[in-house]
Amino acid sequence: MYNPSAYGDGIADIYDDLYGNAPLQTIDVLADVAGPGGRAVELGIGTGRVALPLVNRGIRVHGIDASQSMLDRLREKAGGREIPVTVGDFADVGQLVTHKGPFDLAFCTFNTFFALLTQDDQVRCFEGTFQVLAPKGRFLLELFVPDPTRFEKHQPALVGGFTDEEVLIEASRHDSVAQRVSSRLVSVRNGAVKVIPVEIRYVWPSELDLMARLAGFRLLHRWAGWDRRPFGAGAGKHISVYEKV
Repeated sequence: MYNPSAYGDGIADIYDDLYGNAPLQTIDVLADVAGPGGRAVELGIGTGRVALPLVNRGIRVHGIDASQSMLDRLREKAGGREIPVTVGDFADVGQLVTHKGPFDLAFCTFNTFFALLTQDDQVRCFEGTFQVLAPKGRFLLELFVPDPTRFEKHQPALVGGFTDEEVLIEASRHDSVAQRVSSRLVSVRNGAVKVIPVEIRYVWPSELDLMARLAGFRLLHRWAGWDRRPFGAGAGKHISVYEKV
């Protein structure tokens, strides 16, 4: 059994060091989609690297996260204690924040949606998000486009980071039938070894669109990046914006 908080609890102390601040274009797009003074709910708010700058743009953000360790990091930051947060699995967003909406925008960035490990959980997330959005509310997801060639012989090992102080190695196992990838991030930092479990279920854009349609959404935009360039063959990621209809 995989605990939804396992990844966040394992990586919270080095997460911001690894990924830094959210790109300015990310905040620009989210603020634009939410609208001036809009209300937003972030699925997987983590340490607040996206939510905090969005709040500074005048967007009222509510967060959901399963990892208390990540939320503790959020609370340590300036303004972090002012953001309302619900602790729980965002697959259950429809039950967790029903009385806190409706929201103009729900968003889930940095491939976090793939942390929902079954198709049922992913569909339930779409259905719950539909429930908490206002009429014509938007659901934005940032996701990588699956690349099966990355998993040669189903068990690749990659160097994710390499400095004088740290080496980050990613070892993975790929199940193409279940669309599951089980990874372990091995951080060797100043002689200390830390192993962080990462479990995902990836989704092709076409499957994502079907989930959205079944829940009552329509695809409004699909970009190849936060610069809103057109999505097409060869794109490594997509920003998909669905509208409640």
